[in-house]
This record gives sequence, structure tokens and C-alpha cells, in this order.
Amino acid sequence: MTALAVAPGVTHWPGYLDPAEQAALVAELREAARQAPFYVPRMPKTGKPFSVKMTNCGALGWVSDERGYRYQPLHPETDAPWPPIPARLLRAWQELAGYPHEPEACLVNFYEPSAKMGLHQDRDEQEFDAPVLSLSLGDTAVFRIGGTSRGGRTVSLKLASGDALAFGGQARLAFHGVDRILAGSSSLLPQAGRINLTLRRVTKPSI
Repeated sequence: MTALAVAPGVTHWPGYLDPAEQAALVAELREAARQAPFYVPRMPKTGKPFSVKMTNCGALGWVSDERGYRYQPLHPETDAPWPPIPARLLRAWQELAGYPHEPEACLVNFYEPSAKMGLHQDRDEQEFDAPVLSLSLGDTAVFRIGGTSRGGRTVSLKLASGDALAFGGQARLAFHGVDRILAGSSSLLPQAGRINLTLRRVTKPSI
């Protein structure tokens, strides 16, 4: 397993999931989405829709609407609990995160070929000692990561299907986003597009 240092605190594992693991994970996510359907989050205050659709797995799910960004245990539209995080993703956390406690949230973002995500920080969590671990499925994304303040130098890299990326330590609050999706670069998803899985620890462990 090859680990590439992208920047201090940022590590990229190309091809971490093999094709069979990717296909099995997509099947599990389809089942999870039957329990917790994809929905369109909205920007706080303005209500402007995101360009991605999302759902969550785990004890807590990240949501965004006119009331703000937050984590909650129930789906915002069905009021049902989120499905559990697939075992293969928990194993990825154990192998790559270097953090002794399990993640509490797995964000599942679906990017259509025209979707993107502006530069932002993951700072709605209580626990910043844990890294953020991301896995990619489907079409390649052009991902951008910078420093902890806006306007600084950024690094761009391509995240292909099966790749894993972690940022922690001094990069835990780095600004990051997705510039574009390279449509047709993968045949994993019949409808094209990309699924991004983001594993996060939300609360501080009690011990």
C-alpha cells in the first residue's frame, strides 16, 4: 500500500480499495440509501441548494439547512436513525487514521458530473485530534487543499476511484474542496458521477 505525502498532515493512498471492494461498497451504500435517502442540503440563512446530494451513515449525520451546519442522530427528512457505517469503512479508519476511537459519522456525498464543492473547513466537530478520512468511488475528482486560512497556497490532486485521503494534525482545519469531476473516467457507477465518503470523529472520547 503506497502512501504519498501531499502536504504536512495530508496523506494520499492511491488505489486503496481494489475494484472488487469498490463494487461491494457501492452495493452496501445502495442499501444504506434505501434506509436513509439522498437529499439536497441547503446553505444556512439563504437556503441555496448544494450542488451535491448527500446522506450519512453512523451514530451522527452532518446536515445543513437554513438553521445552520450541525450533526444530528436522525435523517432531516425521514426522522429515522442513520444506518450503521459499513464494516469496510471502519476497517479503513483502523488502518489509515492512526486514531484509537471509531468515527461517529460517515458523510456520503454524490457528485453529478457538473457538481463541485467550494473551499471550506471541517470545523463543526468537537474533536480535532482525529483526522478526516475520505474515500472516493466513481469518477475522478480534482481535489484542492490549502492551509488553515483563506487565500493561501493550495495544492491540487486527482482522486480516482478507490483512493483514500487523510488530513490531520496541522492540516486538520485546512481549507479544501472539489474543483470539478472528470466525467467518464470510471465505469463503477452506472449513472456516472462520484461518491465521496468522509469519515469523521465528532465528539471527544470520555476516556
